[in-house]
Amino acid sequence: MANKGKFYMTTAIAYTSGKPHIGNTYEIVLADAIARYKRQEGYDVYFQTGTDEHGQKIELKAEEKGVTPKEYVDEVSGEVKKIWDLMNTSYDNFIRTTDEDHEKQVQKIFKKLYDKGDIYKGSYEGLYCTPCESFWTESQLVDGKCPDCGREVQPAKEEAYFFKMSKYADRLIEHINTHPEFIQPVSRKNEMMNNFLLPGLQDLCVSRTSFSWGIPVDFDPKHVVYVWLDALTNYITKIGYDADGNSSDLFKKNWPADLHLIGKDIIRFHTIYWPIFLMALDLPLPKQVFGHPWLLQGDGKMSKSKGNVLYADELVDFFGVDAVRYFVLHEMPFENDGVISWELLVERLNSDLANTLGNLVNRTISMSNKYFDGVVEDKGVSEDVDADLKAVVTGTVAKVEAKMTDLRVADAMTEIFNLFKRCNKYIDETTPWVLAKDEATKPRLATVLYNLVESISIGATLLHSFMPETAEKILAQLNAKEVAYDELSAFGHYVSGTKVTDAPEILFARLDIEEVMKKVNELHPPVEEEAPVSDEPVIDIEAKPEIEYDDFMKMQFQVGEIIKCEEVPKSKKLLCSQVKIGSQVKQIVSGIKKHYTAEEMVGKKVMVLVNLKPAKLAGVLSEGMLLCAEDENGELALMTPEKKMPSGAEIC
Repeated sequence: MANKGKFYMTTAIAYTSGKPHIGNTYEIVLADAIARYKRQEGYDVYFQTGTDEHGQKIELKAEEKGVTPKEYVDEVSGEVKKIWDLMNTSYDNFIRTTDEDHEKQVQKIFKKLYDKGDIYKGSYEGLYCTPCESFWTESQLVDGKCPDCGREVQPAKEEAYFFKMSKYADRLIEHINTHPEFIQPVSRKNEMMNNFLLPGLQDLCVSRTSFSWGIPVDFDPKHVVYVWLDALTNYITKIGYDADGNSSDLFKKNWPADLHLIGKDIIRFHTIYWPIFLMALDLPLPKQVFGHPWLLQGDGKMSKSKGNVLYADELVDFFGVDAVRYFVLHEMPFENDGVISWELLVERLNSDLANTLGNLVNRTISMSNKYFDGVVEDKGVSEDVDADLKAVVTGTVAKVEAKMTDLRVADAMTEIFNLFKRCNKYIDETTPWVLAKDEATKPRLATVLYNLVESISIGATLLHSFMPETAEKILAQLNAKEVAYDELSAFGHYVSGTKVTDAPEILFARLDIEEVMKKVNELHPPVEEEAPVSDEPVIDIEAKPEIEYDDFMKMQFQVGEIIKCEEVPKSKKLLCSQVKIGSQVKQIVSGIKKHYTAEEMVGKKVMVLVNLKPAKLAGVLSEGMLLCAEDENGELALMTPEKKMPSGAEIC
C-alpha cells in the first residue's frame, strides 16, 4: 500500500487531579480508533497523548494528601497511563508536562514571546476559579459562579505577565473564516466566533505568583508559567520544537498537527489561545480541532462530587476491553452528548456483540466444521442473493471511509455492523441446514459458507480500528490472511480450501442484567440514610380557584428526556430543549436560563405538560411546558421523577 503521508494527531493531555473516569477515557479510545484507521489507510501516523501536571489545584490536592506535588502527579499520571494501556490504545508518545525537556522549552517560549513584546508585565484583579485555572470578570459569571464548571470563584489580585491576545485576533478570525474545516463540529466554531472572538479578546494572564507548582519564569523566578501556556505547548515541545531554531526532524516532519482531538469544554483554549500562541511563534496552525461531546452518566456530566462516576477498569472487569470500546465509540453521537449506564452496556453487549456479531461468527465456523470438516471452498454455485450480499460487503469500505473522513466514528461502526447484519440475513435467505440435507446441493452450501467467511473476514478487517482484539480473534478463527485496505472493496480474497478452527471461541457471552446489577451493588453498595426531619422554611402561596376532576384530566403530563438544549439567540432568559417523550420529540422553550446552563439540561428526565397549545416565544416554537418549583427568591428547580422512569411514562 502506498504511503499517504504523515498524520500527526493528539488528544488533550489529561489533568492529573485524580483517576480518569470513563468519560475521560472515551477521548483516548476515540483517538485510538482514528489513529488505527489512518494507519490502516496507509498514513504514517504519530499519535501523542499524556498528562497535564502543573497548577494550583494540584498543589492543593498534594497538600491535602500530605505529599509533594511531584509525588502526587507521579501517582496519578501512572494511573492515567495504566488505563490508557488497559484500553489497548496505540499512542506513540506519552508526554508529562513535568518532563525536563518540556519545561525547558516552555521557559524558552515564554522568553521568546516576552522579547518579542507579545508578553508584558502587569497586575491582575479578578475572580479566579481554581478547578478551571481561569480568571473571570463579574460580567462573565453565570449566577455568580464560574461559567465553565459552575463552581464558586474567589477574588484574586496579583502581579502577572499578560499575553497580547488582541494583536492576533483579526488574523485568527480571518483564518477561521477561510478554513471552515479548522473547528469541528460547526456549532463549536459558531460558539467561539460569536461568544469570544467577535465581541473582542482581552489580554490573557500567562503567569501566577500565588502558588509555586509550575514552571518558573527563568528571568523572574517568583512567577510560574500559567497552566494554558504550559499545557498547550506540549503539542510541539514533545515532538522536538526548539524556540532557539534547532527543532528536530520529528517536529519538521509532523508539524502542523493534522488533528487535535479534545473535549468540547476546552475548545476555547485550543481554538483561540493556542492558534494565537502559534501565530506569535511564527508557526503554522493545526489543520483541525475537533471538540467531541461528553459521555454522561445518569442525569449529567460525570463528577466525583455527584457520585455518578464509572471507571474503565471496573467496566472492563465486567464486559472486557473491546465491549467497552464498542460502547463508548458506537453510542456517542457526533455532536450531542451520549449516555452510559450499566443497563445500556448489558443491552448492547447482548444485542450487538453477542447476537449480531458473536453468534454470526460462531455458527458460520460451526456449520463449516459440521458439513465440510472445517474446509471452506468456493464451488462457484451462485444465486441472485449472492450478488446483493457481495454488493453490501464491498460497498461498506467506501461508506466507512466517508464516515471516518468526517470523524463520524459511531456512524462508521454502524456501517460495519450493517455488514454483519446482512450476513445474518443471508443465512436466513440461503438456509444452509436445508442445503445440507441433499448431496446435490452440497456445492451450493459450500459456496454459501465461503461467501459468509469472506464477508466476515472483510468486516473483521474493517472492525480492527475500533475493536482490535476482537478483529484479530475473528481472523485467527477463520484462518484468514490480512488483506491490504485498498483491496478490501473486492470480493474473493479468502483462499479457497482454507480450514477454519475446529473449536470456535465464544467472542461475547450474553449477560443477565439482574446478575450484573447485583454484582455492581456489591461493589458499590447504595448508601441508605435516614431522611432527617426538614427544618427548612416553608412557603404559602395564594390559592387558585378549585377545579373539577375533569379539568385536571384534560392535562396530559408525561416524563420526558432532554436530548438536546440550546440557548435562544438574543434572549437572556430562554433555553430551547428537544425533549424525547416516548417515541416523539417535542421542542419546548423555557425561561430557565438563569438557573440552568444548556449543557446541564441534557440527559435530565423531567416532568412535561405535553398537550399545551403550541406558542412562539422570542420567535421560537414551543410545544409544551417543563414543570418547575419556585422558592421565595425566584429560584427554580426542574421537577424530576424520584425513581428511574422511562421517557413517555404518564404522570398521574
